[in-house]
Order: sequence, then structure tokens, then C-alpha cells
Amino acid sequence: MMIAEKMVRGRKVEILILLQLLVSAMVATVAYGANVTYDHRALVVDGKRRVLISGSIHYPRSTPEMWPDLVQKSKDGGLDVIETYVFWNVHEPEKNQYNFEGRYDLVKFVKLVAEAGLYVHLRIGPYVCAEWNYGGFPLWLHFIPGIKFRTDNEPFRAEMQRFTAKIVDMMKQEKLYSSQGGPIILSQIENEYGNIDSAYGLAGKNYMKWSASMAVSLDTGVPWVMCQQADAPDPIINTCNGFYCDQFTPNSNKKPKMWTENWSGWFSSFGEPLPYRPVEDLAFAVARFFQRGGTFQNYYMYHGGTNFGRSTGGPFITTSYDYDAPIDEYGLLRQPKWGHLRDLHKAIKLCEDALVATDPTITSLGSNLEASVYKTASGSCAAFLANIGTHSDATVAFNGNTYHLPAWSVSILPDCKNVVFNTAKINSATESETFARQSLKPDADSSGDLGSQWSYIKEPVGISKAGAFVKPGLLEQINTTADKSDYLWYSLSMDIKGDEPFLDDGSKSVLHIESLGHVLHVFINGELAGSATGKPRVSLAIPISLVPGKNTIALLSVTVGLQNYGAFFDLTGAGITGPVILKNGNSGSTIDLSSKQWTYQVGLKGEDTGLSTGDSSEWVSESPLPTKQPLIWYKTTFDAPAGSDPVAIDFTGAGKGMAWVNGESIGRFWPTNIARDSGCTDSCDYRGSYRSNKCLKNCGKPSQSL
Repeated sequence: MMIAEKMVRGRKVEILILLQLLVSAMVATVAYGANVTYDHRALVVDGKRRVLISGSIHYPRSTPEMWPDLVQKSKDGGLDVIETYVFWNVHEPEKNQYNFEGRYDLVKFVKLVAEAGLYVHLRIGPYVCAEWNYGGFPLWLHFIPGIKFRTDNEPFRAEMQRFTAKIVDMMKQEKLYSSQGGPIILSQIENEYGNIDSAYGLAGKNYMKWSASMAVSLDTGVPWVMCQQADAPDPIINTCNGFYCDQFTPNSNKKPKMWTENWSGWFSSFGEPLPYRPVEDLAFAVARFFQRGGTFQNYYMYHGGTNFGRSTGGPFITTSYDYDAPIDEYGLLRQPKWGHLRDLHKAIKLCEDALVATDPTITSLGSNLEASVYKTASGSCAAFLANIGTHSDATVAFNGNTYHLPAWSVSILPDCKNVVFNTAKINSATESETFARQSLKPDADSSGDLGSQWSYIKEPVGISKAGAFVKPGLLEQINTTADKSDYLWYSLSMDIKGDEPFLDDGSKSVLHIESLGHVLHVFINGELAGSATGKPRVSLAIPISLVPGKNTIALLSVTVGLQNYGAFFDLTGAGITGPVILKNGNSGSTIDLSSKQWTYQVGLKGEDTGLSTGDSSEWVSESPLPTKQPLIWYKTTFDAPAGSDPVAIDFTGAGKGMAWVNGESIGRFWPTNIARDSGCTDSCDYRGSYRSNKCLKNCGKPSQSL
């Protein structure tokens, strides 16, 4: 978790964590003020076809203090373009209440990119997916009467058009479109809708056409794209997303071949190993794309960053959005990935004149061997020689010379004679930048440099806020909380008479609970009785002990990021939907508690009383600290390390919860959620098609500890 820019160097820093439960468990000069169009070969900027290399950096996933360095490292790495989504839910958290400050200052981010001399691709969406909570939609949309997301639905279309137009107008007011002298050369509407539009039938097709027409009507002066939309209507450019897009063909010979998402790695999930993508394969995919006619390629991600606060989607996607990107989560160069791709970009740019002038002539040089030649009437010539075999190196004859081609590699010849780059041969730095680690552990024996003095407050179990309410039956969580908190309490009181079979008679009663997830904790009379996690459902059956008289069953349902992808993803629920059944093993007696009068509390008391800011007179400082207990807030202060290097907190030894630094949430932690212990390898053969589970590391370890 990148927290350096949230600190004042040399000043006291306050760390506060809510521990939910401790359980084992090369760049051409940018010509602004340019007209941007396209033809079948490329984007045309100020009358000139361009080869453009792009990388995704999402402004809310880093801090404004980081942005200049990230953009400069991207430029140094050979990028021409920075691509970002626009995140509706952070900009309009409540309808007509806007936030474009701090990490959400989109205008500042775009202007910083322009100052570095790079272009921008603004992917407005406004559905973004992006492993982002609720796909980037604000939750208030869900409660508009009659609304249906991403289909031919008037309430949704009205809101989508209003927000899209607001962003376009904001960019125009700041003169940020290329036609106005700004850096924005492309915009995107919708996002990967073609992957799921069939589920919406004719209404989906109508919505897609409406989206395209609406976007064009906003008159940005730059082209619009739709990714993964084979039937995108003119003049929208349909583009490819995936690990490989060399075989992609746009839906018109008047449109260029563009790759909007080349996945540099993959996102990580709590409870799963960490995916990574060898740079030899990533470079191979890029070279193949340009070999076969591509002229615009974007890395998703070039810097992934951090899912601060409760922004991560999923569910169960980690706070880290590192993505095995060329610039890592902390803004440090990941080698050899960054350096090898920089060298690749230089080689491709040496071919630019030939690439944009003509289509390639593609010939076979043998089994799994291919040559692509770009040759112009003026004498420019560039060639790509590919060995797409996965096992054997090859020697090929081409243009009167012989060339050695390693398996699964592409050689680039900017003059059709001399190889300047091969995707499988790494010549750049191999050591990544690192940072010093110091540990904060919430225990009385901490003797490290940071945070040796801790205080705590216990969060009450069950109903503790004045805003609690009673309803019959079990309520779905998202409709109840509107995602204002991860937490929803369900509480039920019941009287047990002395002669009832549910008392502890040597065979405890069993409580059966069915939930849509994502995490469930059961408390009986204030004591933790059991916990479970899961998706898409949680099933829990636990033995419990009841006492004569009043008994309280308090169920804490916890979300870990809302669904962000799929047809009708917005209808995916959460929380305890039942049934909730109490059974006695000896007598066979059963009580269905599902329809009883339940008391509900949205969120935790500490959330409402401002504990995340550290403000309270109730903090307790004593030794030893309570540990391995549920629902405790911990706080410490420490002197921030000198300098401007990134700082990370190691949460090893903690359970599950959320952390704040100086009142800013840096996201969820869950180091007790251990990745499975199989499927990882010490090394991964880059040869052959990559998939998200091909190359894994960190088996048997926490999915995320920093």
C-alpha cells in the first residue's frame, strides 16, 4: 500500500487499523492543436499517420504526488500515450454532488500528461469494469425507479448521457482535446459490452447503437472507440482487448487495427496465488501485433497501483492492483520488464515510416515461421521475422541472409537486413528497484523502529447505534446499506425456556446459515461462535450453546468489494438471504428463524464516531494489548522515514480489516487469507500462449501482506 505521499516527512504519522477478525484461516514530438482522424492503417494526427504506444495509469490508484514521476517513467519507457478510465462513482458519489479533488483530480492528471509531452486516451465508459467496485457505477443509480443498467432503458440512458456530457464539457472547458490544443486524442464509450450484449437481446443492440450515437453527438473533435465490440457502428473504431491481438481485424477496412488492452499481467485475489506474465511473452505479443498490421497498442496496466479505500471490486480482489506491470504498485521500475519493453518500443519506432505507409506482405518461411515485410515506394523497408513454435529454435533464410529465431520470438529488422531486437533476448537491467521494509505489529512486544506504542478501542458486538431498525425477514445487504459500509449486522433475540430442546444437553444445537457472502461471522450472546467466507455463496453450520432465558444471535455480514463484471452484474446481491435455521441434533426440533423480526445496523459504531480519523477520548493504552479477538480498533503513531521513497506497511500477524493513515483509508488487509499451496512454479516457460493462471507465485503464502 503506497502511503508515502500521505505522510509529512519527519512528522508524526498516525496509523489506525480496524481489525475485523483475527483468524487463521522512444517518443516523437507531440503536436497539440492537431486534428485527429483515422484511416485503415493508423490514427492520423495533424495529417500524419502515427505508430502509437500507450500505457494505462489510473489516477485514483496512485496519489497526485506520484503522478509526475509515473508519467515521466512512462515517457522514458517509450510511451506516446497515457490511457485512463474515468471513474463515475468517485466523481459523483451522490447524485449532483461532485468530487474532482486530490486523487480524483482528472483535469490535473491530464494536464500533467500534457506537460510531459504525451497524449491521452480518455476512456469515459462510464462503465469501466477495471476490477473496481460496482464496475465504476455509483450505488445511487441502483435506486432510481425503473432503472436497468447497460441496456435500452430510459432512466439509465439519461444518467449515462448526463455524466458523459459533463466529463466531455469539463475537458472542453479546459481545452484538453487535441483539436483545442490539448493532449486528448481518443475517447472510449462503453467498455467490453460485446462480451455480454447477447444477454440483453435486441435492447442491448439498441443500447450499443445509442451509446455510439450519443458519444459522437458530443463533438469532441477526436475519434471514439469501443473495445470488444465487433459490430461498433461507424465512425466508432472497434478495438481489441486480450493477451494477444495479432489476429484481430477491425470491422471495416477504413478503420485501423488497435489494441486497447494488452494485459501486462493479471489482477490478484485474496486466497489466490499471484499471477505474473514473463516479459518475453509480453514483448512477443506486442511485436506480433505490429508485425501483422497494428499501429496502436496499449498496456493494461503500465502502472496498476493501489485500490485505496473500498474501491476494489470483485469480490475478493486485493487492495494491491500491481498487475505485474512495468511500473510496480509503489511506482518503482519492475525489471527486466520495463527495460525490455523500452528497447522493444525503440525498435518499433525505427520501423514507423514503413509501418504507417503500407500494409504488410506476410509470407511463410517454414512450419511456424513467418516473415512480414513493410516496403514503400520511397524505399523504406522494415521486416518482422517470427518463430511461433513453442519448442524449437530455428534458422531461417530471408533477404539473402540467415537469421536465428528462438522459439516463441520475433526479430525486428528496421532496414529489412539487420536485427535490432529479438523479443526473447533480454539485454536490459534485470534488478528491480526495491525499498526498505519496516514492520508495524499490533502487539505489546513490538520493538521495531515504527509504532511500538499502540492503543485500542473495542467495537461493540451487535446492535450499538441509534439508527438501528427492525424488519421482518432477512434483508439483502446492498439494498440495505447502499454500500455505505462493508458491514451489516443482523440481530435476533429469542427466549429459551428451561424445558426446550435447544439448551445444551450434551448435543449442541446447530445453527445453519445461508448467505450470498462475502464474509460471515456468528456471535452467540456476544461471543464469536464461527466464521466463513465464500463466493458466490457462504454456507455455515455451527454448533452453538444457548442458555435459559434471553439469547442473542448476532450475525455480521461483510462485503469485500462489489461485483464489477458480467451481464446484470448489478443484480448480484450480498448478505444473509437465508434460510437461517436452528436445529437440535437429539430431538430433531427445528426452528426457521428467517422470517422472524430481525434488528439491523448498517456499519460499525466506530465508523460513525470517527475512529478512522483517530479522534476519540476512549482510546485505551495498556499492556498487553488484546490480540486474537474480533472487532478491535488499533492506533499508533510513528515518525515518517526521511526522503520521498515509497513506504509500505507489512500486515503480517494481523487478520482482516481496513487501515487508515492520517485519516485516509489505504484499503483492506487480509494476510490470514492464504493462497492455495499448489499451482506455482519457481520459473515459468514464456513459450506458448499465456493465460491468467499459467504463471503463478506465492502459493501457500498470504495473497497480500503489504
